[in-house]
Amino acid sequence: MDYKIDAKGKRLGRLATEAAIILQGKHKPDFQPNRVTEDRVIIENADKVEVGGSKETTKVYYRHTGYMGHLKERTYAEQFARSPEKVVREAIRRMLPKNFLNARRMNRIVFTNND
Repeated sequence: MDYKIDAKGKRLGRLATEAAIILQGKHKPDFQPNRVTEDRVIIENADKVEVGGSKETTKVYYRHTGYMGHLKERTYAEQFARSPEKVVREAIRRMLPKNFLNARRMNRIVFTNND
């Protein structure tokens, strides 16, 4: 089943928890933690998601290139300007359990731009 979530005007964390619950299957009465459901999450208007407080300037995304001393960082505003989908996808990934089902669950996220 496909679940559509309109991100317009929603907070990033609230959106991520809603999507993570659906991807884990916790909204179903036959929930089993070792299963990946057939449910997909379709996120519309990911470029219109909001964050609260001063997170646009203080929230930092880190990545490492693999070379010594090459830890790169971007603020939320810089990362969001490059790719809003990556920001939302990373928030959802961090809400999911860190196990072997994580990658399979993440493949069930679809982004659309519906203005």
